[in-house]
Amino acid sequence: MARRPAHRRLVAIVALAFGFFATGVLGAAVAVMIVQKNNAEATQARNQQFVDTATQTVVNMFSFKQDTIDDSVNRFYNGTSGPLRDMLSQSNNVENLKSIFRDTGGSSEAVINGAALEGIDGISNNASVLVSARVTASDMNGNNRPSQPYRLRIVVHEDDAGRMTAYDLKYPNGGN
Repeated sequence: MARRPAHRRLVAIVALAFGFFATGVLGAAVAVMIVQKNNAEATQARNQQFVDTATQTVVNMFSFKQDTIDDSVNRFYNGTSGPLRDMLSQSNNVENLKSIFRDTGGSSEAVINGAALEGIDGISNNASVLVSARVTASDMNGNNRPSQPYRLRIVVHEDDAGRMTAYDLKYPNGGN
């Protein structure tokens, strides 16, 4: 009895087609994973920007020296928007704040203990960030007072251009 001829050409074609198909599937899976990784990194970077803006706001709010009061208060004011900016712009509050700082004759420094993103509202592009800080004030002779702990909830707004500003400020549970 004669042997049946082998289907070498058919086997090679099927193997080659399967190899191309498997390579395509693997390439697509790698591409999807790269896109997911890039999206996760972009989301993490955006979240970190919200936290960084909130912590910088707290530092700007509580840190000043006598020779930089104007710059310090202006830096804080320029980093605000929404209700917080409205409140600061009314009744000459920015100039009054500068005057109060000058009258104390001292300085103040804030150190951030920690910050946590509480959530982002995707519709308004506002994020709530809880910030914990210690503030050390000095009198006009340079003597430090005991540090005071502060907890603040900073609402950070991201505008259409991607600029983030302190939109509102709240003391959790009615206190600091």
